Order: sequence, then C-alpha cells, then structure tokens
Amino acid sequence: MKRHQMESVPRTVSTVVPNTAEGTHVFDIMGYSQIKGRGREECVTSGTFVIGGLHWAILLFPDTHIVLLDGEEDNVTAFLELQSQGGGKVRASCDVRLVDQTTGLASSVAAQPDAKIFKVFNADESNRVSCLKMKRTEFEAPPYLVDDRIILECVVTVKKEPRVSRARPVPRIKVPPSNLMQQLGDLLESKEGADVMFDVAGEIFPAHKLVLAMRSPVFKAELCGPMRESGTEPITIVDMQPVVFKTLLQFIYTDWLPSIRDFEGDDNSEMIRHLLVAADRYAVDRLKLLCQSILCKNLRVGNVATTLALADQHHCGMLKDACIEFMSCPNMLDDVVASSEFVDLENTAPSLVAEAKEKMGRFKKMSRMTKSNAPEDEPNSN
Repeated sequence: MKRHQMESVPRTVSTVVPNTAEGTHVFDIMGYSQIKGRGREECVTSGTFVIGGLHWAILLFPDTHIVLLDGEEDNVTAFLELQSQGGGKVRASCDVRLVDQTTGLASSVAAQPDAKIFKVFNADESNRVSCLKMKRTEFEAPPYLVDDRIILECVVTVKKEPRVSRARPVPRIKVPPSNLMQQLGDLLESKEGADVMFDVAGEIFPAHKLVLAMRSPVFKAELCGPMRESGTEPITIVDMQPVVFKTLLQFIYTDWLPSIRDFEGDDNSEMIRHLLVAADRYAVDRLKLLCQSILCKNLRVGNVATTLALADQHHCGMLKDACIEFMSCPNMLDDVVASSEFVDLENTAPSLVAEAKEKMGRFKKMSRMTKSNAPEDEPNSN
C-alpha cells in the first residue's frame, strides 16, 4: 500500500545550466615606445567593447605602475575595467595573451595562472581588476614587441545568473505487474502444447514436461532423465486423489495455492495433509512448507497426534517441533494423551512417542527456567 502511494505522488523536475557570455577583444598598440614615459599613473585604454551586455575596456600601464623598492622586478601591468554603471556585482574573468608576431598566434608565456578565475566587479565601487602582470624585459622584447608594435588578445568571460527551467512533470512509463504466473496458469488450463498426460484414478491431466521438470527434481528425473518413460500413453499416478494432483499441478505452474484461506480450518486439514504428502513425493519444497504452516496454525487436541506422525514420516522438522511444543502445554497435555489419536500413535509408533515425551520434558524444563528468571514485581512501598 505504501509503495503504491509513493508511486502516485507527482514528481516534477527543473534544470539549471550555467549562463556565460564570452568574447575576445584584440588591443593592437602601434608606436609603443611613444606611449611610454607619461608617468606611472598614466595608462593607455582600449576602445570600449561589449560582452555579456556590459561595456568593458583594457587598461595597459606601460610605465612602472608602483614605486619599486630595491630588488623588486619592473613589470608591465594591465587591468580589465567594467565601464557599465549600476547593475550591482558582476563576475568575470579575463585571459590576456600576447600575440607572437612571427606566427600570429597568442603565446602561452603571457597566460596568467589565475586567468580563468572569476573575479567580482562592482560598478558602484571597485570596477577594475588586474589581468596581466609580466616582466618588462619579457614584455618589451621579440617576438611580442616587433617594429614598435605589440598586440594583446583579451578573452573576457562574463558569468551571468544560471538559467533555470520551469518545473515540469517527470516523464513516466507505467509498467504493469508481472503476470507470468497467470500466463502459466492459463497455459495449464488451456492444455495448449501439452506433451505429457497423467492418469490419476481415471482422470486425465495434460501438462508440459519442461514446466514440471523446472519446478520438481522428481518430475525432471521421471520425464527428462535416463529413466524417463517413453511412449504417448498417460503416466499412471497411484496413491493420490485427483483433486490433490490437480492442486499440485496448479501450484507447480503458478507458485500459488488457490484460495489459501479456504484450506485453513479443521474441515480442510485432511486436504492439506494430502498436499503435504504430494509435495514431499515430488520435492516441491515451497508447497511443502506452506502446508506445514497451515497445519501448524490449525493444531488442535484432536489432530496434533496425527499431525506429529505425518511430520515425522515426511521429515518436517519444524512442524514436528511445533506439535511437541503444543502437546507440552500444561492445559493441553492431559487431553492430548487421553485422545484416541495419541493412543493409536503409541501403538503404531512407540519410538516417536518416546522421542516426543523426551522433548516435552525439555520444553517443560525450559519453560520453568524462563519463569524463574523472569523479574519479580517490586513490592509496593505504600
């Protein structure tokens, strides 16, 4: 029931994907030597370019941008500047490379370690971040500086708010429950493709060798092994009632007892005993356990001795112990021993009765020990 309720709960899904805008601006500086010498606070600014709907510019400081201390390296620096006003914080990265003028390709020597790191720009406060810092001796030398010309290639990536789709129902394909057992039951009822027949007290039952062999090692040996019966005549089943054999076949095909509740109760105990015998005969273990379970639920003073004998004869250890434990109950023992079924059992199977009495003694001893170990109620202080 819970599983059905869980499956019926509607499920929806939404998708989020990154939203970035990327563009490249080429900053071509001719007459580089003539833009130097204007002071460390002076810069040369590229033309404004638009990426991600925002206006940007590259600021190059050809002169030393800071006061150098002894031993400090002289660097050329560049900054990416957000020129759009308002709009709050913006995250962007700038990968600045110098173009190798002998090949026309951007040289990796100019790539910065943090070029792909997104930095925060704030149009109202800090709108400029560093994007290039390179030794002057490397910057102002071939193959980057040729004929007093240097070219910067600036790849700017703007990170926007992620795109989130609208919630939508999750597609589902409903798979019906398996009806394999129903189909096998229909196959048995239809008799279609049957390749073996059984004669049980004059009643004919068509069946399929493969299904029987798959479910019962005994049928497998009889129908498919070296000792299999040949010919097309029905195989005679002795010592079994037609209704019992029919129910056995139905369970073999469907793994299900028809109306199992109908078999519970004293009126059907005899049918269940016959089914247990049949299940043991053909090694249909699950049916055998089902029959034991039903008989265990329906133990009575009038049937426990008979059920004990049946359990012993067909090696049903759990059912046998259940019968002995039932007989060990103080309020049951006298009635069980006085019953005609128990008297008959003493005459026909005295060793079984002796074993049962020995186990009954153990059950009683265990019961007494359990009671003696039980905590006593504390005396009432009042």
